[in-house]
Amino acid sequence: MSGTNGRVGLRGRLSRLRPRTRPRFSGTSFNRLIPNILTLLGLCAGLTAIRFALEQRWEQAAALIVVAAVIDGLDGRIARLLKATTRFGAEFDSLSDFLCFGVAPALILYLWTLHDATAWVRGWGFAPCILFAVCSALRLARFNASIVEAPPAVPIAGPPPKPAFAQSFFTGIPAPAGAGLALFPLFAALAFREWGWDSMAAAIRHPAFAAVVLVAVGALMISTLPTWSFKNFKVRSEIVLPLLVGIGAYVAVLLTEPWAALAAGGLIYAGMLPFSVRSYIRLKREADAMLEPVVVSDNTGRSVG
Repeated sequence: MSGTNGRVGLRGRLSRLRPRTRPRFSGTSFNRLIPNILTLLGLCAGLTAIRFALEQRWEQAAALIVVAAVIDGLDGRIARLLKATTRFGAEFDSLSDFLCFGVAPALILYLWTLHDATAWVRGWGFAPCILFAVCSALRLARFNASIVEAPPAVPIAGPPPKPAFAQSFFTGIPAPAGAGLALFPLFAALAFREWGWDSMAAAIRHPAFAAVVLVAVGALMISTLPTWSFKNFKVRSEIVLPLLVGIGAYVAVLLTEPWAALAAGGLIYAGMLPFSVRSYIRLKREADAMLEPVVVSDNTGRSVG
């Protein structure tokens, strides 16, 4: 009995020395949740911007829209780097974009200046806000419908896939860029006020100017205008250094005069639109030329092939 008890005790002591294995849980890894967490933070930034606008804290409201735009530019790229792209993430990102770049800018401009027009003509000041939000929703819905996925079991009617040269272009300006252009009057007015140009700030705060900007930007979002997406944009080696210097200079201005830099950024982007269209037309012409049949004639003058 004593020998048996000794063996049992030795076996028990040895079993306590064995490393314990961790239980395995099924689920999604935390890395795959990082893009959705960033999207959630962007959504919270857009909601908080609306709150600051209700409190007439225009600087904080505008800054949070910029923060939401930066987050929107990061979450998709991080998702592709981590191989965490999902349909849920794409839909969540679109819903966040609609609030941050469709609803929030329109409400900010309405509370900032367009509500004054409502006092003159009933409902006039809110109409451009509704139009801008609707255009933003249509722009995001069209973008989601253009995402190429694996063919379903039952064919679904939809737009044909883009040709290879068109993959570097958006159809219409994207929602974050539209929000930046729509908030141009607010950015410019804040810059003029910091410089002491109160008359210029008051002039650019006129409801008619904000209404025209909202309607024009909404039309650009739902248009078929080809705009650079900058995702697959290739930079020639000889202009890499000047480009880096220019970006550094812009960041320096952004840190010292943020509102002026943001307003100038909107003007720069608007000025790039004609060049984007020209680039698209040139690439389309080259692609069409490659598809044209080559006609070769023999010695008798008859065409062959």
